[in-house]
Amino acid sequence: MIHATNFMNRVPNAYMESVVDVVPETARRAAEKLEIERYFVDYREILDSAAVDAVVVVSPTHLHREIVIACAGAGKHILCEKPMALNVRECEEMENAVALNNVKMQIGFMRRFDADFIRAREIVDSGVIGEVVLIRSCTRGPSKPHPWMYDIKRSNGVLAEVNSHDIDTIRWFAECEVKTVFAVAGNYRNREIAVEFPDYYDNIVVTGEFANGIQYVIDGAAYVQYGYDVKLEIVGTYGTVRVSREEANRVQCVTPENGITAPFVKSWTDLFKDAYLEEDIQFVNCILHDKKPRVTGHDGKMAVQIVEAGNRSVTEKRIIELS
Repeated sequence: MIHATNFMNRVPNAYMESVVDVVPETARRAAEKLEIERYFVDYREILDSAAVDAVVVVSPTHLHREIVIACAGAGKHILCEKPMALNVRECEEMENAVALNNVKMQIGFMRRFDADFIRAREIVDSGVIGEVVLIRSCTRGPSKPHPWMYDIKRSNGVLAEVNSHDIDTIRWFAECEVKTVFAVAGNYRNREIAVEFPDYYDNIVVTGEFANGIQYVIDGAAYVQYGYDVKLEIVGTYGTVRVSREEANRVQCVTPENGITAPFVKSWTDLFKDAYLEEDIQFVNCILHDKKPRVTGHDGKMAVQIVEAGNRSVTEKRIIELS
């Protein structure tokens, strides 16, 4: 609904034509809220519609491949939310379908459209901190996972659902591909599901090296409850750049009993509201002006490759080397 409300009246040269959800009542309520007439329970119903030029795919990850390939075949441009797919093979099939049908596909890594992250990248590019040595990226989500996320085979775990953004961010700043992956993970906050889903983890740390020698660390977690926590640090030979997005506003309260207190960001929907809008605007501009998306299918595929390697590392308890 973040994308939908943007396209309803905030994205120039675009509008919401229809909405699809497999739950009829959800689809109906969404259409009412968006003040549009058309809604469907099967995405295939919009494939032949001349009124639909592009689609935003926000279904669970294991459904992305099917929907994207079908939409590409129907000549629809695609904004596909992350993670792009469950494995590299599916990503390649999606890329091939997009290329074959000459449509645009943008992957939903909205941090590349966030003003603070863009400013950090500009500082790094200026050379003021010297050569990049280490990139640290953290995302911790507050909410209890949806039940389907417990099944690693359907969701690829927290590393995919929560930390895909971190993976794309470190690649973006390193301007290189990951060479090695080592990950450790555990289930600390959802132990009641451990018997049914023994592979599930809600905390993970990934570390390794890029092909150009830059080191990286990713710290991820789900259901931390205290708030939505995003941090990025780029350490150079002369200095460091930090992006920290924790406080919901800049108001602090100081008392003898509690010390300094401030409200914490509760949701990614608040933290990256402007970035989502800019992402949607740029998607439409790519279509109208025949430009390459800022975040491509290749970027989505590389993130999935690292997710697969990270999950292998957790299971096999060893460093995974990528070609």
